[in-house]
Amino acid sequence: MTTQSEPGDGRPDPTLSVIVRERRQLINLAYRLLGSLAEAEDVAQETYTRWYAMSPQERDAVEIPGAWFTKVASRICLDLLGSARVRRERYVGEWIPEPLPDRTELIRGRPGASSADPADRVTLDESVSMAFLVVLETMTPAERVAFVLHDVFRYPFAEVAEIVGRTPAACRQLATSARRRIRESQAPAAPTAQQAGLVRNFKRAWQARDINALIGLLDPDATATADGGGLVNAVLDPVDGAERIARGLVEVAGLAPRLTILERTVNGQPGLVVQQDGVTVTVLAFEVAGDRIRHIWAVRNPEKLRSWTAGQ
Repeated sequence: MTTQSEPGDGRPDPTLSVIVRERRQLINLAYRLLGSLAEAEDVAQETYTRWYAMSPQERDAVEIPGAWFTKVASRICLDLLGSARVRRERYVGEWIPEPLPDRTELIRGRPGASSADPADRVTLDESVSMAFLVVLETMTPAERVAFVLHDVFRYPFAEVAEIVGRTPAACRQLATSARRRIRESQAPAAPTAQQAGLVRNFKRAWQARDINALIGLLDPDATATADGGGLVNAVLDPVDGAERIARGLVEVAGLAPRLTILERTVNGQPGLVVQQDGVTVTVLAFEVAGDRIRHIWAVRNPEKLRSWTAGQ
């Protein structure tokens, strides 16, 4: 994206440094709200377009440009979340948030990549884990915006209320409801080293096509969800149960014997990347409960793998 350096009357724009500084904040916010890096980029672009659509006098009247950018971007996301429900009703199969690589892996996999890459600007913490983003998908748009703004980005409810169009008390209730969903849906986080060990053992068992080993690594009530978006082959409905998942994985390995499985960080958590003939075709994220894998998310939609495939 290119950012205008002047407001249009030949004078240097004094808020340019603020725009550059706030860009990362906007990408972080919009990705958590929308679950899509491409849409997060669009939101940032639209926010800046609206800024430069104002007259110099209107821009000068904005006391805190950074707060203005956040407010506008949040409202754009709120509108998009409302329309997203309709779009996802037409989506082929299950919709999974776009997976993000670790910064070092992004650069390693993309010759010439730099801090200008959108994925490099997303802070990878527990609020972008796939399990967290999937729970956010179950919330109403207002719940999601109120919760993310307050609990993740620490905005006071008075400011959240201006964005959501509710009272501060109503926004507090929205955030409380969202917090309850998070508690009820997510397993207590296992130590990263333990997660990495389980994912590594899962990879080895999958490569060996060892059904019993895979079953032993999965929670008996585990669920696997795939997202092909109707563009590539993917199971349309979630697969439940350790044995069904294990047999399905072994079947996939048998149908595509040239698959390469790599251990990678996915949304800040240990995950796997599947490549075929050197091209990333699937990114897997995991949720671990205790000493077993409780959920697997397999993103195959090529439109959601651009951060993983560029430069390959």
